[in-house]
Amino acid sequence: MSAIGNLIWFVLGGFFLGLGWWLAGILMFLSIVGIPWGRSCFVIGAFSFFPFGKEAISRKELTGREDVGTGAFGTIGNIVWFVFAGIWLAIGHVVSAVLNVMTIIGIPFAIQHLKLAGLALAPVGKTIVTKEVAAEARRRNAGFAIARYRK
Repeated sequence: MSAIGNLIWFVLGGFFLGLGWWLAGILMFLSIVGIPWGRSCFVIGAFSFFPFGKEAISRKELTGREDVGTGAFGTIGNIVWFVFAGIWLAIGHVVSAVLNVMTIIGIPFAIQHLKLAGLALAPVGKTIVTKEVAAEARRRNAGFAIARYRK
């Protein structure tokens, strides 16, 4: 089912917003200091081309430990990202979501656009994984939380 959703998504607009992510990545690479953001733009751009069956998840939630992108430096990185590129990519996804929701059958695509808009606002510290991997990480973290409450 996700293959069909991805094909329809790609043809009906996912291609253009994926290119938007890649353009932001190229601009970040040109600035030299933006290379870490540029690399993320290409990963998220590929996700934007084919989002069904995948999910963005915090690396801390996935691995169970903090890293540079999930701590204070990640917050600073997200602020810098928001100012220079995030707001524009998020606006593109929100406009696409509004256009899709007007068609009624485009509601699943609108939901994906809104998820991508949220990711566009703060992508630092996130990674893209399959829905199954994300669900397993959340299940594992829930088990740890339950064990803490039992103590």
